[in-house]
Order: sequence, then C-alpha cells, then structure tokens
Amino acid sequence: MAEKPAKQLDYSTIHEIFTRFQAADAEPKGELNHTNAYTLVVAVALSAQSTDVGVNKATEKLFQIADTPEKMLALGEAGLIEHIKTIGLYRNKAKNVIKLSQILVDQYGSEVPNSRAALQSLPGVGRKTANVVLNMWWGHPAQAVDTHIFRIGNRTGICPGKDVDAVERSIEDHIPVTFQHHAHHWLILHGRYVCKARKPMCSNCLIRDLCPFEEKNL
Repeated sequence: MAEKPAKQLDYSTIHEIFTRFQAADAEPKGELNHTNAYTLVVAVALSAQSTDVGVNKATEKLFQIADTPEKMLALGEAGLIEHIKTIGLYRNKAKNVIKLSQILVDQYGSEVPNSRAALQSLPGVGRKTANVVLNMWWGHPAQAVDTHIFRIGNRTGICPGKDVDAVERSIEDHIPVTFQHHAHHWLILHGRYVCKARKPMCSNCLIRDLCPFEEKNL
C-alpha cells in the first residue's frame, strides 16, 4: 500500500530541517565521480536506473581515456560498451553518449552548454540530468528530483507533489533560498542512507521530531 503523502510543512519547520542538514554536512556532494562538465553529463546519463556505485566502477577506467567528446568518439560505441556493459541498459546508453558527444563537437565547440533547454536537447539527457549538471557544475539552484527526493518530499511534507515536476516546484516554492543550492543533495543523501523506502532508520534521523511520518521505525 502506497504511503499517504504528508501535508506541506510550514516555513519555520522547513527552515529548521535544513538548518540541521547544513549543520551536519555544510557542503554535501554528489556521489558520481567526474573530472569535468563533460564527464559529469556522461556519468549522470549512465546513472539512469543504475546505482552511483555501479556507474563509478564502470567509468573509473573509461574517464581516464575518454574525458572529452572527441576522445569518446575515437573510442567508439563498441569500445564504450566494453567499459559500461556492467550497468543497466548499457547498449542504449552507449548509443546516446556517442550521439551527444557528436552533437557537442558539431554544435557547441565540444563544450557542455549551461542552459537547461540545450542540455535537454542532448540524447539521453532529461530534466533531472540537466538539473544535476546545472547544479553541480555551474552552481545553479536547480533541483534534480529522483526517487529518493520524491519519497522524502511526500513522506515528510517538506516538498510534497503528485509527480517529480510538482515536487521540483515545491522545493523551489517552499525551501528557503539560502538552502536551495544544496537542497537536492541533502534530500538525496538523507533518502539514500537514512529515510529509506522500506525500512527508514528513524531512530538515527536528525529530523524525526519534525517529521509527521506516522509509521516511524523506532
């Protein structure tokens, strides 16, 4: 049975929640390894329906030899597959990475654009991937809503919404501006390691007294 979404929390409660997140980890980082904007785009595109750990293992050697669009094109689709065949949907992802690399060379001078619309025009790059790149590389307050954030947003009432777009808007509308830059990282990490889907670790949660979740696992 699906969890009943919590009601939207008030501003002061949300402010206190993120004050605690910030105190615990002032500079949260994404867990996908990358060396530049291009490898970040590739890593995030490869991470769809895959774990960050799995992607990092696959790209460890890949990014040593193909950290630019030109080098990736020289490696080719078959060569790329040999590096990423341990992750899900690797054949389709390989096609997209080669296609987006060619577009970057042909249309953007081999540079990754810092526009959401331009990023989303690349094969295999959706809104979430674009937002990750905008946030992590250029420091934009873009919110990349994944399954963890969607779950936490509705479970806690921090940013409830019926779909990922609604949750993204809720983050933008309700989380104080001072916390916007790191908001999605705090929420992702909290969902990944504490507020888990099946067995949330409520006894170790630093916001449990502020969370309205009725089925706390204590």
